[in-house]
Amino acid sequence: MADELPTDAIALLKADHRKVEDLFEKFEGASGAATKQKIAHQICTELKIHTTIEEEIFYPALEGKIEEDLLKEAYVEHDGAKVMINDIEAGSPEDEFYDAKVKVLSEEIEHHVKEEEMPSEGMFAQARKTDVDMVALRDAMLARKEELLAQAEAEGGLPPAKTTTVEAAQA
Repeated sequence: MADELPTDAIALLKADHRKVEDLFEKFEGASGAATKQKIAHQICTELKIHTTIEEEIFYPALEGKIEEDLLKEAYVEHDGAKVMINDIEAGSPEDEFYDAKVKVLSEEIEHHVKEEEMPSEGMFAQARKTDVDMVALRDAMLARKEELLAQAEAEGGLPPAKTTTVEAAQA
């Protein structure tokens, strides 16, 4: 965790976005199976934590306060990412489509981030216009994030991501 506390919930989520973007860049430049797997695992852990704090705390706080379609799409986009995250974590860099899956996940996340951060009509812009206490949300999200990080370290990783809106294919 950075020494500086993000100013509010949106700043926290944007910081998460930048961190994951940097990890995807690192993955693109990485060579060697062990290095790729380590970075991919970091990406997946960060995304599991991020989607959890958004779905448990941020999105529910915005229910009825921003465009409903935006929220619904965000949940579905998260589920698409979760399916890919679980697939990546179950695989290894030696798998034929491993790098392609990480690349597609990167593109899915890039699209999702763009929709959240879009000026004036994006989710974050709409959220700023509500009466939701973004500092209190930040505090709740940071507390949950710390719990999840501790769980990830103590258990050697988080359990597979659970989808909310789609049925994941069972192999």
